[in-house]
Amino acid sequence: MARELVHGTCVALGKSAALLRGGSGAGKSDLALRFLALPGEGALRPILVADDQVWVDTDGNGQPMASVPEAIAGKIEVRGLGITEMLFLAEAPLVLICDLVPPDQVPRMPPTPFERTMVAGAAVPLLKLSAFEASAPLKLRMALLRASAQ
Repeated sequence: MARELVHGTCVALGKSAALLRGGSGAGKSDLALRFLALPGEGALRPILVADDQVWVDTDGNGQPMASVPEAIAGKIEVRGLGITEMLFLAEAPLVLICDLVPPDQVPRMPPTPFERTMVAGAAVPLLKLSAFEASAPLKLRMALLRASAQ
């Protein structure tokens, strides 16, 4: 399947990535910034993959992979501060897509395993999350751990 450029922000926990999708102002970069501030080392270290645009492709085994466009590598938009440089991971296996929605659209009990959505020809687990809830970064971390195990 063809490589796909997706409007979104991608973060990883260790080497397992989540793609945050949502409209302008939905909280993609804000949630990513709060997620990146969570403690962790090694396989549990939060790290940026890409902000605003993410390449999604599949590897030779059909595993979806997220990568950063070269022009924005290591950059994240921090509202009120502007474009900020940070450590990043150039590419990571995409194990979760997180659609950012209003709180009333977050299902109380999502299906287990997660529903799936297609990106770059691959089916990826899908979670709906409200970006501005105080617990959103922790929920994202928990969902990444669960999706990595599926």
